Amino acid sequence: MDPRTIHRRRWYILGVLTMSLLVVVLDNTILNVALKTIADDEKGLGATQSQLEWSINSYTLVFAGLLFTFGVIGDRIGRRRVLVGGMAVFALASLASAYAQTPDQLIYARALMGLGGAAVMPQTLSIITNVFEPHERGRAIGIWAGAVGLGVAIGPLTGGLLLAHFWWGSVFLINVPVIAVGVVLLLLLVPESRNPNPGRLDPLGVVLSVVGLVVLSYGIIQGGEKGAWLEPAVLAPIAGGAAVLALFVLHEARTPSPAFDVRLFRDPRMSAAVASIALCFFAAVGVFFFTNFYMQSVRGLTPLQSGAMVLPFAAAQLLFSPRSAAMVRRFGAKAVCTSGLLLVTVALSSYQLVGVGTPLWILCAIFFVQGAGMANVMPPATESIMSALPREKAGAGSAINNTARQVAVAMGVAVLGSVVASVYRDDLRDDLAALPPGAREAAGQSIEGAHGVASGMRGGQTLIDHADVAFVHAMHTASIAAAVIAFLGAMLVLKWMPGRGAAAPAGDAAEDGTAPDGTAPGASEQETAKV
Repeated sequence: MDPRTIHRRRWYILGVLTMSLLVVVLDNTILNVALKTIADDEKGLGATQSQLEWSINSYTLVFAGLLFTFGVIGDRIGRRRVLVGGMAVFALASLASAYAQTPDQLIYARALMGLGGAAVMPQTLSIITNVFEPHERGRAIGIWAGAVGLGVAIGPLTGGLLLAHFWWGSVFLINVPVIAVGVVLLLLLVPESRNPNPGRLDPLGVVLSVVGLVVLSYGIIQGGEKGAWLEPAVLAPIAGGAAVLALFVLHEARTPSPAFDVRLFRDPRMSAAVASIALCFFAAVGVFFFTNFYMQSVRGLTPLQSGAMVLPFAAAQLLFSPRSAAMVRRFGAKAVCTSGLLLVTVALSSYQLVGVGTPLWILCAIFFVQGAGMANVMPPATESIMSALPREKAGAGSAINNTARQVAVAMGVAVLGSVVASVYRDDLRDDLAALPPGAREAAGQSIEGAHGVASGMRGGQTLIDHADVAFVHAMHTASIAAAVIAFLGAMLVLKWMPGRGAAAPAGDAAEDGTAPDGTAPGASEQETAKV
């Protein structure tokens, strides 16, 4: 495929890559709306709150731990080849998830889905970086980032529609036909590309990153589940995971071919942008985890209704993400990214207005503001990351961007989910003490468990009312913590991200729109496409 053909097809290529990305991103948010059903003993698998968190984190932790490796593998053996292989693995793992018979089987199948997703996501962004010239790349990345935000938003609606007509496994089974179409389009339209001088693999770094993240998350989730953070069973994995991650950073700083090149963070464009993405997704997606329980358990909405509630978030993503590149050209990445994080802070703080009987339009308005904020964080931050690296290392840049987001999602769910669990259990302590041991454990694990216990006892409405109030208080506490995190991200960007006067990075487009080597758009360097 010659460079001019690639240039002529570039927007079709972007469409196919966006479709591939949506399948991966959509899956997690579809799962969120199905959590209540999966927790049901009759309709689902009877999963506990901890098992539900692990069904999310088994995916995100494997995903995050392998992103760097697959970024390097794609640069080495061909990005399209790795992308197609990852889609195939994702489809097989989706089948296994759909027909899981126990929560543990679902957790393992989700981990396999994480492996497939890790092969898919970095290739999409690195191919975009090589197909589009710098003068169009910002707009293309804005559309790519909008697809991520759109997936976060339309996933619950899609999941609600499926759950209204089919069993819970349909939220995974839907991936298979979509992937089949996507693979055919990838083979027909997307050019192969690779780095002519790829780095070596770093298996030790991969193992250390996965082990550290999993052990640290396990400790955090255990702390929330037990409601006691000073027990050895909680402190030991948290300390052990932190120690392994510290060893990982030390190893990556010294190895000649790191999976995660920590030396890149000397560039403020890179470090500030990664921090903004990580803190934004830690705060915002962590909050999304428990808002689904609020809408379905506290407010009694169906999965379809709760999915429709998130449409304002999708509308904000569609409205603002494609326009973020123009905003950056006018005001600069620092101003746009800082403003976006401040909007996210306002939205997360506004959850204090949401109570047991609050009009639902208030929650819709909060979702819209949150979506608008995130739409102005990810595109400029992603472009900042990708512009800090030469094109032949696009896979590594894409892996850094996506790993920051996925680790943040996993940590956000673990930390904020643990805050919700701890506050909820503490507020409900007196009610739990009056229950028999088995019912006490079930009611203390989650609000859905409390509703289930109350439905089978006399005077159960009192327990339901108290559980709803306790959960809303826990949601308020976690959302304030998330707002503080988002505000910290805004201050870091304001301090460290270069402003409009910063020098353009080497390798970016000249003012006349030519490519870095002086060729016209569509005649990229030899690395851009090799068939």
